[in-house]
Amino acid sequence: MKGRRRELCVAGPVRVNLADNDYLGLSQDAVVKAAVRAALADGAVSASSSPLVRGYQEIHAKLEKTLCAWHGFSSGLVWNSGFAANQAVLGTLARPGDWVFVDRLAHHSLISGILKSNARLKRFPHNNLKQLKEALEQTATFDGVRWVVTESVFSMDGDGPDLRALAELKQRHNFVWLLDEAHALGWYGPQGQGRAAEAGVVDAVDIFIGTFGKTLGAMGAYSLFHEPLLRESLVNHAGEFIYSTYLSPLMAAAALAAIGRVRELAPEAKKWREKSTRLRELLRTHHWDTPPGDSPIVPVQIGKDETVLALGSHVRASGFAVGAIRPPTVPEGTARLRLSLKSETRWEDLEELVQEMNTWRNAQTKL
Repeated sequence: MKGRRRELCVAGPVRVNLADNDYLGLSQDAVVKAAVRAALADGAVSASSSPLVRGYQEIHAKLEKTLCAWHGFSSGLVWNSGFAANQAVLGTLARPGDWVFVDRLAHHSLISGILKSNARLKRFPHNNLKQLKEALEQTATFDGVRWVVTESVFSMDGDGPDLRALAELKQRHNFVWLLDEAHALGWYGPQGQGRAAEAGVVDAVDIFIGTFGKTLGAMGAYSLFHEPLLRESLVNHAGEFIYSTYLSPLMAAAALAAIGRVRELAPEAKKWREKSTRLRELLRTHHWDTPPGDSPIVPVQIGKDETVLALGSHVRASGFAVGAIRPPTVPEGTARLRLSLKSETRWEDLEELVQEMNTWRNAQTKL
């Protein structure tokens, strides 16, 4: 389909990077780089085997303990990627016959895991807890396990559900709550632990998913549990864990250092969030379609595939790396620019970006 073909391009240098998910710039952080150099000097580049053969090393165990202490969970497991974590956790722990209620805009990895499990999948409208409540009430007499799966910050919309309301729903309806916090780490929480910590609902979350490849500037992912038996089940039954060469010790070292940096930087989060809110207000002032919010992800809905590609090309030529996102990543008719803010993004650069967007739009109206 016209405007849908995807091409793999080498990422070149840009003046202002608003495309990737390195929200705090930790992939370039001196402390994180030094930790990787030290790990390289002391050990190997690769884990070189499955974690159940010899790939699970002391640094992986240390990372698990650090993550559990940071987030307030009793056990955890490190994965090679966020996709592997989500697919494995849901594909292994959810069982045929279970009900899984999932937000309609949930990440593909979550849907893939649910489908793998052969559980009964029911999507509820995006962030619509009223309809989720109705679905839970309709299955109140169900004898099996019910799951609720959502994200705290959605990767293409930059919004999220009311986590306190979800915790209250869980008190009234018995379900297993899986929360993916991949895009909330660093930006929210008293120590950058995410929105569940900020909302005070960590104890209500049964399974917490986080990544190293976004805010933490490394690679890989993790899942955390209050119930240690869930970890044991994954170690014994998840093919994504059992049959893959494990995460590089260098990436584990990077993640450990990055957690420390996130804790140090967390007091500054208020100003980053204010910058996001201010940018959205500026965009709306200039009649661009963007929702309110304060997450690092600022979507600007354009509509047509060809239009968002043209706008994206224009701003990239002006030195701004942005995401031009089209279906099927987002629903039909909602192609958008995805602006990924960084803690160090200068306000002057964001003003210039909006000016470039306006220049492009004005030129189109004159054609």
